[in-house]
Amino acid sequence: MKEKKIRILMTITGVLVAGFSVGMFNFSAFGMDPFQVFAHGVWKHMPIGFGTFYMILNLIMLIFIFFIDRRKIGLGTVINIFLLGYVVEFSSWFLDARFPNPSIMVRGLFLIVGVIILCFGSSLYFIGDLGVSTYDAVALILSEKKVARFQYCRIGSDLICTIIGYLLGATVGVGTLVTAFFMGPIIAFFNKRVSIPLRYGKKQ
Repeated sequence: MKEKKIRILMTITGVLVAGFSVGMFNFSAFGMDPFQVFAHGVWKHMPIGFGTFYMILNLIMLIFIFFIDRRKIGLGTVINIFLLGYVVEFSSWFLDARFPNPSIMVRGLFLIVGVIILCFGSSLYFIGDLGVSTYDAVALILSEKKVARFQYCRIGSDLICTIIGYLLGATVGVGTLVTAFFMGPIIAFFNKRVSIPLRYGKKQ
């Protein structure tokens, strides 16, 4: 029972932290993470709010994940679909209101912190193993099917999303490229150093 509570806490905290970090990416104006580049690129051609569009996009992807590997669907998936887009909207608004006209140094700081906490949040709910976002499931499924190690599957899917989003008009910057190449390895680092010990104990 104690482990289940820890997993639930890891999942909820991880998703909310990851969602807030996307607002930090938007605030830094150095480019969003790859999946957000893809989502914003498509959203630019839609007549609806981002939160609603993000929910619809994830529901479509959920159908495919359900038939490929339904074990990836759980609490984390539900929170990602129905809440994450609105967390992103709130964090973007909050940071813009608190830090009007930020200097390039402040924006750079938010980019660095945003990358780190995005990876930290992702690691928490990956290891919590109560469902992941539909996008995160892609690299996890590919790695489990022995296509390549998780780090490389994540880099590949991130680069594809970045290219498609850019072609559709989304902003791509240094933050996008940093995330595309380093998010997989940083998540793997947090898995080993923080999330796995948190769930299973320090001896793992």
